[in-house]
Amino acid sequence: MASRRYTIIVADRSSGVVRRATVSLRPFFIAAGVLAALPVLIGIGAAWKAKSEVADLRLSHQELEVENASFRSATTDLATQISSLEAAIQDIGARSALDPNLAKTMDKLPAVVKSRAMGGSTEVDRTAQRTLSALSTPEDTFGMLRTLLEGLESRLSIVSRNVDRRNALAAATPSIWPASGWLSSTMGHRSDPFTGDDDFHAGLDIAGERGQPVFATAAGTVSHVGYQGGYGNLIVVDHGFGLQTRYGHLLNYSVKPGAKVKRGDVIGHVGNSGRSTGYHLHYEVLANGKLLNPLQLLSQQKPRAQ
Repeated sequence: MASRRYTIIVADRSSGVVRRATVSLRPFFIAAGVLAALPVLIGIGAAWKAKSEVADLRLSHQELEVENASFRSATTDLATQISSLEAAIQDIGARSALDPNLAKTMDKLPAVVKSRAMGGSTEVDRTAQRTLSALSTPEDTFGMLRTLLEGLESRLSIVSRNVDRRNALAAATPSIWPASGWLSSTMGHRSDPFTGDDDFHAGLDIAGERGQPVFATAAGTVSHVGYQGGYGNLIVVDHGFGLQTRYGHLLNYSVKPGAKVKRGDVIGHVGNSGRSTGYHLHYEVLANGKLLNPLQLLSQQKPRAQ
C-alpha cells in the first residue's frame, strides 16, 4: 500500500504568500525509530565488548594462576636445593678441619703419596659464566638458577670426596711416637752395635722398659705378625696410599693379621727379640716401598703408656 502523503500549508498574512510542503510519514517514523533504537544498539554493543573483555581477563587470570603455581613450585624446589647445599657446605666445613700439626706432617709426605689422595675435576663449569641479566623470561631465570645450583651440587660432591680422601690420608699418616722412652738411635749411617762396622740404620730405635705398650702410629690394616730375622717379633701395618710402618723386637703381639687399627691403638709391647742389644722398639716408615725418616713425620705427642 502506498504511503500516505500530507501537505503542510504556511501562509504569510501580511504578504499573502502561501507556501506548501508535501511530506510522507514513513521516513519520519523510520528516522524516529532509528533514533530511538540507537541507544539500545550502543548499549548492546557495549555489553558485548564488556563481556569479551571479562572473558579475556578470566583467561589471563587463569594463565597467571598456572604461572604462579609453576613459579611457587620452582621456588620451593630452589629453596630445597639451597638448603641442601647449605647443609652440605656445613658438613664439608666440619669434616675439613685438621689438627695443624697433622696437616704439617701430611705436607712432608712424598708427592706420590699425596697424589693418591687427590681426585675429582676442578674444571670450571662454563654454564655458570652466563649472567642472569641476559635472561629474558622468569622461566629462563629459574632454569638458569636451577642449572647453577645443580652445578654447585656437583662441585660440592667432588669437594666432599676430596675432603674424605684427604681425611683418609690424614688418618693413614704415621704421626705419633710409637712408644714411650728415649731415642737411642736415628735413621742413617752408624756403627753396627755388634761388629762396629759402618752400617745403615733403617729406622728409629726407641729404648724403654720391658713390656711397655707399642702404639699404631696411624690407621691401617695389620698385614704381618710374626718372627722375621733380625727384626725379631715384627708387626707390619699397611696404611694405604702406599704407606707402611714396621715395629720390631717386640716382646709379644696384641693384634692378628687382618686386624683394623686406629692411631693410638696398642698393637704389642716393647721387647728384646731378634738382633737386639736391649729392650727397645725398632720403628720404620715406608712410602711405596722406600724408607722415610720417621722423625720428619713425628709431629704429634705420643700416647701415654698404660
